[in-house]
Amino acid sequence: MNLLYWCPYLSKVATVQAVLNSATSVKQYSKNNLNPQILNIVGEWNEHEDYIKSKGIQLINLINSRTFYSNLPRNSFIKSRISYLLISCVSFLKLYRFLKSRNETDIFIIHLISALPLILLILFNFKCKFVLRISGYPKLNIFRNFLWKFSNKKLSAIMCPTEDTHDYLINNKIFDKKKCYVLNDPILEVSKFNILTKEKLENNLENKKYILNIGRFVDQKNQIFLIKAFKKILEIDKNFFLVLLGDGELEKKLKSLTMKLNIDKNILFLGHVQNVFKYLKHAKYFVLTSKWEDPGFVLLEAAFSKTSIISSDCPNGPREILDNGSGGFIFESNNLEDFLRIFKQAEMTNEEKKDKKKKKVLKKAMNYTKFRHFKSLNRIISSLKV
Repeated sequence: MNLLYWCPYLSKVATVQAVLNSATSVKQYSKNNLNPQILNIVGEWNEHEDYIKSKGIQLINLINSRTFYSNLPRNSFIKSRISYLLISCVSFLKLYRFLKSRNETDIFIIHLISALPLILLILFNFKCKFVLRISGYPKLNIFRNFLWKFSNKKLSAIMCPTEDTHDYLINNKIFDKKKCYVLNDPILEVSKFNILTKEKLENNLENKKYILNIGRFVDQKNQIFLIKAFKKILEIDKNFFLVLLGDGELEKKLKSLTMKLNIDKNILFLGHVQNVFKYLKHAKYFVLTSKWEDPGFVLLEAAFSKTSIISSDCPNGPREILDNGSGGFIFESNNLEDFLRIFKQAEMTNEEKKDKKKKKVLKKAMNYTKFRHFKSLNRIISSLKV
């Protein structure tokens, strides 16, 4: 049985690594009963080609182009939407022909840029099974609501990243309850953890008291709020540093804000990094200020690293992962006064109580390993009539 992963992307979002981990977990644990294949739509997966092939996973090139993807506009909301439209236009016919060639045992798993395959599913009949993987907190705009409701009958399954999202879709009568499943993302690879945490840090960070934030510099991640809050933190304790791992469209704006607030000497912009665990290991706090997450990959990485977590109470993952606060410190989303209250509370909490929180959230994080993801995915696939 072939598992076909559809996940075209423009930037290094967490879903990309989740797809790689999912495909490799299937290859590793299925004993060759399932054959994972990743569709390389316009060259977006070229950078991972060697790794994918080294794991024995087939990379299917839908459009043979080494330049189209690199020339796509990006780094702003409007530019990215133009690129999504271009990708859909150039791959429409190719994807239609590809799907027509699939048989009834193939399972087509839709991740990012889901509009194109869903439109094809609505308009045509195909032999293969279609599974929609909800990636991130779903915003039910008119277009998405239309697509999901009209494709519902033809979808074999809908896989949700959290219990909250599962219940949200059921309560809003978007999908049939019997088709909806909760599938935790394969975020953690236990075998690599010890190796990654042993790498040395730059900028003498081992000897600095720092707060860590990881994520793209976009409105969703809300680093503007964090920088303004950090200004207040320095008034409490001037020895703190803020380390930001990531890049994105708001980078210039964020750096300008640090200069305006005269706190740039205490803030380090280290860009996108492959190994976040070495930074998490030495951080005093990992702080998530997002406006929405689902589930919040970096929260789980912080939990696995046994780092104290301070998180916004945004939909839909943090409260579920942090078990309503017993696994970390939760503040009201986008509320500076409440953030500072919770930060002070964290500072006053003794290490024994912090360790109890860390153990609590670590237990939750263990549900997001590659092996447990495969076991859950395999149960869902087995439940489909093929």
